[in-house]
Amino acid sequence: MKTTLLALLVLLSALAPRVGAKTFQLETAGIRDIQDAVDAGALTYEKLVQLYLARIDAYDQKGPSLNSVITLNPEALSEARALDAEFKAKGRRSPLHGIPVLVKDNYDVVGMPNTGGSFLLAGNMPAQDAPMIRALRDAGAIMLAKVNLDEFAAGGHGFSSLGGQTHNPHDLTRVPAGSSGGTGAGLAAWFAPLGLGTDTGGSIRGPCSANGVVGIKPTNGLLSRSGIIPRVLTFDTGGPMGRTVYDVALSLGFMTGIDPNDPLTATSAGLFFKDYTGFLRKDALKGVRIGVIRDLNGSDPEVDRVFDAAVAELKSLGAVVIDPLHYPAVVLEGRTAVMDVVRGADIREQYAIYLATLKGDYPKTLSEMIERADAFTTPRGKMLPHPSLYNRFKVDNAGPPSTSLVYKSARVHGMAMVRDAVLGLIQDHQLDALVYPTFAKRPDRIDPEFRSKPRAPFSGTLTSIANVTQFPDVIVPAGLTTDKLPVTISFLGPAYSEPRLLAYAYAYEQAFPHRVSPATTPALPGETFTY
Repeated sequence: MKTTLLALLVLLSALAPRVGAKTFQLETAGIRDIQDAVDAGALTYEKLVQLYLARIDAYDQKGPSLNSVITLNPEALSEARALDAEFKAKGRRSPLHGIPVLVKDNYDVVGMPNTGGSFLLAGNMPAQDAPMIRALRDAGAIMLAKVNLDEFAAGGHGFSSLGGQTHNPHDLTRVPAGSSGGTGAGLAAWFAPLGLGTDTGGSIRGPCSANGVVGIKPTNGLLSRSGIIPRVLTFDTGGPMGRTVYDVALSLGFMTGIDPNDPLTATSAGLFFKDYTGFLRKDALKGVRIGVIRDLNGSDPEVDRVFDAAVAELKSLGAVVIDPLHYPAVVLEGRTAVMDVVRGADIREQYAIYLATLKGDYPKTLSEMIERADAFTTPRGKMLPHPSLYNRFKVDNAGPPSTSLVYKSARVHGMAMVRDAVLGLIQDHQLDALVYPTFAKRPDRIDPEFRSKPRAPFSGTLTSIANVTQFPDVIVPAGLTTDKLPVTISFLGPAYSEPRLLAYAYAYEQAFPHRVSPATTPALPGETFTY
């Protein structure tokens, strides 16, 4: 009898949950969750990389075939093992120690090609890391993969001639938006907790919206543009993307600072921080005056419905909402006019500067790029032509030079005009930030014929205003449409207002955690464990 009772007690003890036990789930794991599991000895960085590589293997070219990854880092596992050994011997370099990162394939990363998604730059091996990459590596992060993008970061389809079409994991028939579509799709599918994108007119924010993840288009000048294939340098910036506001805020601080090779970063002197997580508060929206931009209201009733609910949620958190507001015509019309003038000269001249640094048989000018593209008319293996992009490049190639009066006027006076009009709206209503639906329409269906069609005008978003004004914009999930597609809201404020914008997004996310995982990429065995 005593033996039976003892055996029963042992069994009950084994079945009972351990006191203080934690459950690790890769699906919801942020950087702090990962590091907690490592500290407890329940996870290693090598095992973490293996879990993410298994997801890429299962879902990128197999299963739903998201097609987001162009190149895997062949040294990722060995780097993870070395970081495990370093952690045991010396401790953690930083909170980013051992954290895998998805890198848009227009950043220079030593050991992996930088192609811009184009057959023209296939095999291009950078000699050194871009400063943003170097900063993350110094912090102990692992560049896990280079991911697909719209070719040369031009467009919103998620297609490149080298990488092909990336699919939205929430609906495989839809685009992941662009140009950082591979980063957005990969983050949504849990291929890594962090990613890097670039943004010229909405190229971080569109993929965040379409894939339902967090991101920031920072103030232009906060982060170095060196070592990134330019798009339109005047409006370009890199920025972090992730699955939580905390993770995006954390990674941002490691990449700030003055870069002597990028003069624009000098404008951030005394205005950047190395740690933005200290600004994050759950009550950050209380008493804050938020202006609600309604210029694209009516574009999509489902997005309008989710956005209206998000505005109500902001009110419930104590925000003072000024609704509706509209940008003046000088902003809505001026942003397009300014970008149209600046684009051609920047593309033509900045591409030449970047291409001159490449070793090997690569084009050295925009004209050479166009010539080689014109000769590329049929598929070569996985490489597909993209004639509509290069037809647009022909228009850019014929634009006025940066020495012209029209260009200088657009950069000096046009950008200032748009910026001051936005600041005037903020000041007139005594606002702390503006909020708007990042994209006012659901992502488009994938059109297999779009490569041969004239490039459609960019519509359905106000994101380019942040590029012309150079202002920061923080994106956070806000809910789902009835067909299970993510909708995000954007918090926009004056230059270098990242601390408070991140705080607003964090407070909203903590109270209303709207991020959801796509049904096409479910959990795999081993991704959940108790310790």
